[in-house]
Amino acid sequence: MISLKRTLSTLGVALFALSVFAQTPADWKPLEKPLNFYLANDLGRNGYYDQKPIAELMGKMAETIDIEFVVAAGDVHHFEGVRSVDDPLWMTNYELIYSHPDLMLSWYPILGNHEYRGNTQAVVDYSNVSARWQMPDRYYTKVMEEDGATLRLVMIDTAPLLDKYREDTEKYPDAGKQDMDKQLAWLDSVLTAAKEDWVLVVGHHPIYADTDKSESERTDMQKRVDSVLRRHKNVDMYLCGHIHNFQHIRKPGSGIDYVVNTSGSLSRKVKPVEGTQFCSDASGFSLITLDKKELCLHMIDKGGKVIHTVKRTK
Repeated sequence: MISLKRTLSTLGVALFALSVFAQTPADWKPLEKPLNFYLANDLGRNGYYDQKPIAELMGKMAETIDIEFVVAAGDVHHFEGVRSVDDPLWMTNYELIYSHPDLMLSWYPILGNHEYRGNTQAVVDYSNVSARWQMPDRYYTKVMEEDGATLRLVMIDTAPLLDKYREDTEKYPDAGKQDMDKQLAWLDSVLTAAKEDWVLVVGHHPIYADTDKSESERTDMQKRVDSVLRRHKNVDMYLCGHIHNFQHIRKPGSGIDYVVNTSGSLSRKVKPVEGTQFCSDASGFSLITLDKKELCLHMIDKGGKVIHTVKRTK
């Protein structure tokens, strides 16, 4: 009986903790602005770990906040990508997991390193199968407008920009086939022409981050991507995934907020590095909200709590 009472007491404390820390629609509603969307990545675990609860949370939050679309920053599929547009992983990693009615909207994806282990063209071609999967090419740009506020998303394909993947022709057969110089010239031209209120560049791999992955990934991104971004004064944030944790980094000499978005299924430990403004090993996703004067990126943990906000103002 004592053991049972102790167990019930412990359960009560746990339920109380959940009620304290789990956020509610009343907490979420004040975050809403005229244009709102999600950033999610490193998802594909066939619903296991935190993937399904986080997917349900995304749907629940979208009942309160008017979400316009989802940006999927790579690795929707672990571990070997997909074989074709008919691969069952499309069901178990994506369609049957993100099935809430309020997630039946446009998803704008890019390729991650795990997609590059499989049939990368099938990821693009899935746009012809699913009405919500909107991926016109390996890299592309989209402009959104709401209540006079304009946003440009610049979606890049980072695996082919890294020597690590280009040289491993057995594991990543398509990476070395892509024209790296052509993509970087395109990126430069898009940023040169961009006149929108807000400009967000989205890639899978980080430019700066705490990670035990090979340092060459970051140095290649710094040399090839960051050198282009810093030439333009209109880039507000560089958004990525890959590392499976939340990180917000600012670097001297750059006006860009570098944001690593955590995994939507399974997260990893993290520690501060030079320039770290915030970091967390929580799993979850980010909510991005904006109007003409302010853009906020809210890092959301799996309990629905905002654990950090990156704010830009005009």
